[in-house]
Amino acid sequence: MDDNFRVIYWDTSAILSVLFKDRYSNTAQKWVHEEGVHFISTLAYAEACAVIARMQREKVFADILTQASFETLYEGPWRRLAAWPEWIIVQSLSAKWSLRGADLWHLSTAKSIQKEIPELFLLTFDARLQKAAKGEGLVSTIK
Repeated sequence: MDDNFRVIYWDTSAILSVLFKDRYSNTAQKWVHEEGVHFISTLAYAEACAVIARMQREKVFADILTQASFETLYEGPWRRLAAWPEWIIVQSLSAKWSLRGADLWHLSTAKSIQKEIPELFLLTFDARLQKAAKGEGLVSTIK
């Protein structure tokens, strides 16, 4: 397999940095153009949809930008992933890392998938989740 080929599990923070300009957007844009398989879970999709809808309700931006955000989320480079974490991995990682529930779910799902796809890593801009992902061997960098 090509050394530049990546298998990337995107958490919600990374997805939102593609959709909306923030301090991580430049890095997220580099990742979104990396060659490889880009996975998005149902949970990350639901979380991103909730953020977009909330921003629309709060009139943070015009309806046309809301529609564009939903389209980018739906049509982006991501393959939809119907996966969930192994229960024992959730329990084990919960004792090891201090994470919020959704972040523990993302870490556990990525760790579960990594058993079948060893080159998979988790892309996140959340500091606590990134630390845990690094500790679990789930982090990569742009070359």
